[in-house]
Formats: sequence, structure tokens, C-alpha cells
Amino acid sequence: MFETYLNVEWIGSFLFSVIRISTPLIFAALGACFTKKAGLLNMALESMMLVGALCGVLASAASQSLFFGFLGAVAGAVIIAGIICYCAFFLKTDLYLTSISINLAASGGTVFILYLVCGQKSTSAGILKSLTIPKLTIPLIDKIPVLGAAVSGHNVLTYVAFLSVFLVYFLLKKTRIGLRIKSVGENPHAAESVGISVRRIHTISFLISGVFCGFAGAFMSMGYVSWFARDMLAGRGFISMSATNISNASPFLSMLSAMMFGLSQAIANALQITSAPAEIVSALPYIMTILLVILFALIRIGRQRQKMMRLAATIEEE
Repeated sequence: MFETYLNVEWIGSFLFSVIRISTPLIFAALGACFTKKAGLLNMALESMMLVGALCGVLASAASQSLFFGFLGAVAGAVIIAGIICYCAFFLKTDLYLTSISINLAASGGTVFILYLVCGQKSTSAGILKSLTIPKLTIPLIDKIPVLGAAVSGHNVLTYVAFLSVFLVYFLLKKTRIGLRIKSVGENPHAAESVGISVRRIHTISFLISGVFCGFAGAFMSMGYVSWFARDMLAGRGFISMSATNISNASPFLSMLSAMMFGLSQAIANALQITSAPAEIVSALPYIMTILLVILFALIRIGRQRQKMMRLAATIEEE
């Protein structure tokens, strides 16, 4: 009986960890849905999230306000998105080279700013008294074995992340701006011929992506932990980009893909206390990325074959 209780408790704790780890990935993946639908590959998710995380800590520590801390995180990520938009869409630089340059600049720039403010190059812990976004306990559900332990007691932003999936679906499918983003992504020349500004739509999609990355950055430095650390994202931006790409920018599939990566990271964390090789444990999330890419590619190939077979059958009947 005691062993069974321990097993149930461990399962609830493990599922809690999966959801917690997946939260910033979901936010960034949803942000990437907008740029993907607009026909762009957002390779700057990492820098947007990183700058957002730092700005959130600095703003919350300076103001001692969660609102201004959260606002600072979003503003920092949007500023990075705005810089990329200005360089790529107005100055006509290469978008992908610009994104890579911004990623590298953010990696070093955040450390430089951290050193100017704290005198430390590694972390703000113990120096800046930044605030933490509170957790939310769901009444009644928190009493249910396993389920309560898994879904109750998360950071407020975790619940916002899952609700945002429905919001993003609505914005992309049911609103005017969403339809324009989709039309620009499918055929920019046709969209421009009917009076839609492609540059404006690309800029809007990047700025919206910046907002969601700001949410992810705020969670990382004000929810996941309560401080900023050097390169604390550890590739989460690129993993989120992969989640969006392999799901073809579907909000719900992007969420599921992000949770698969969260699952792999939770498994890696659990394996750290075992005798498993450290190299394999650290590589597990990226192995999961490759496997998911292969799986979704096979699914797409299968669907294309089915369509071709149906088309051939229709032609033969005629």
C-alpha cells in the first residue's frame, strides 16, 4: 500500500514537471505560429525570450511590482522583434542572418547588462530582489489523486499558456488580421495585388511573436525560477521553433509538440539521478526533436500518397 502511494505520488509529480517544463515552449511555439503562417521562419525566438527574461527581472526588481515586471519582459521581447523587423523588412537585410546575429548579440549583451547592474556575469540570484508570479491552486481538482498533483498548483502563466492556444487559433482562423497573415504566407504577390501590405503583415506577425516570447521569458525568470542566469534558456527557443515547424503552425499540434519536448526533458531530469550516461541524458530533448521531425514527415508523405491515389482513382473513373 505504501509503495502504491509512492508510485501515485511520483506519477503526479512527474506530470506536474512535464507541464511546468512545457510552459515556455508552448508560449514561444504559439508566437512562432504567426510568423510561420506569414511565410517566415522565426529563428530569433531564443533572443526574444532571453531578453524578455532579463528585462522582467530588472523591471520587477526596480519597481517591486509584478505588473511592471511582466510588462518589462514583454516590452523587451517586442523591442528585439522590432529591431529585427526594421533591419529585415525596412533595411532589406537577410532575415535569417539578422536573426542569428541578434541571437548572438543577446547572448553576450544580456551578460554585459547583468554585469553592469549586478557586478556578476552568471546570475542575478541574491543580488536583485525580483518578484515571482504566484501559483494557482484549483479548488476540488487539487484533491483528486494524480490529476490534482499534475494540474493544480502551477504558475499562473502556465494556465495562460494553455488558454492562449484557443486564443491563437481564434486569431489565425476567425479574425481579419489572421486571414491576412495566412494569405501573405500562401502567396505574398497575390495578397499585395489586392492592397495588403506584405511588409506590414510581416512586421505585425513578428511583433505578435515577440509578445508571446515575452510571456515565455517572464515565466522563465519570474515563474520557473526567480532570477536571471546566463543563457538560461538552453536552446528552448530553437526547440519551440521546431515544435511549430513540424506541426505546420497548427496551434493545437504546436502545443502537443511542445509538450512532447517537455516530456523528454522531464524524462532526462528523472534519469539524472540514475546511472544513465550524462551525454545521453542531455541529448534526449534533441533526439526527441529528430524523432518528431521524422514522424511528422512520414505522416505528411502518407497523406500526400493517399491524395495522389484518390486523384488517380477519380481520373480513372472519369
